[in-house]
Amino acid sequence: MASSLKNLSDYNSTNLIDVSNKRFAVVVSEWNEEVTESLYSGAYQTLLQHGVKAEHILRKQVPGSFELTLGAQWCAQQKEIDAVICLGCVIQGETRHFDFICDAVAQGITQVNLTYNKPVIFGVLTTQTQQQALDRAGGKHGNKGDEAAITAIKMLGF
Repeated sequence: MASSLKNLSDYNSTNLIDVSNKRFAVVVSEWNEEVTESLYSGAYQTLLQHGVKAEHILRKQVPGSFELTLGAQWCAQQKEIDAVICLGCVIQGETRHFDFICDAVAQGITQVNLTYNKPVIFGVLTTQTQQQALDRAGGKHGNKGDEAAITAIKMLGF
């Protein structure tokens, strides 16, 4: 659903499982750092609010959104990691680079989910402008990081 119709930070928190003993890897793109740091903050705070211990949250940095897939794979390979959250931001530019990166990241994250049979969450903003990204990284449309974290928790309870 479009974030202009639903706040990304609003979610149903009923019937969530106990995640106090679950371990999460959060893979964060360094590209568009102003946005991705806000996404990480949202995800981290949401995990803590739902009982995840700070020491059970592993943060890993990758250079850009394209590298999220391999970073997610390396994290998913670790048996002690229960779920992986990928956070990135790709903003439309003047070339088709945007299309290739967005498609590759979406396909790659999907493949890691299926290969490792554990939740690997797509928390990647794909926006037309920097302002749209900021609006979805703690701005007027909420925080995609919140949404990604709660999605990981919900998928662990599936």
